[in-house]
Amino acid sequence: QVPLVESGGGSVQAGESLRLSCTYTWRWNFVTWFHQAPGKGREAVAGIATAGSATDYIDDVKGRFTISKDLAKKTVYLQMNSLEPEDSGMYYCAADFNGLWRVEWRRRENYNQWGEGTQVTVSS
Repeated sequence: QVPLVESGGGSVQAGESLRLSCTYTWRWNFVTWFHQAPGKGREAVAGIATAGSATDYIDDVKGRFTISKDLAKKTVYLQMNSLEPEDSGMYYCAADFNGLWRVEWRRRENYNQWGEGTQVTVSS
């Protein structure tokens, strides 16, 4: 089984919404969504603790994106509203985190499991 599977990407107009899903097969403590714009590195967007209520976001998406979870379905969601062309790119979910999550959650080097990604295209 693939440890992490993303879905929900697509092509939308600026201002529209998408909901991404990340289904995981193992009960990791944290799951984080990363965004990779064309020609750029992979950057964390939002993360969530699968136990408890901890979540975190980068400033660029606060108020627009919401990360949530369904433990019974082993799925983490990323609701993306008011999408902008700059949000275009591949979205990956990552898990199997090592380190202090509250401080280091944005560091991709701290994650050992990655999905294959889902493409998001936002047109102006």
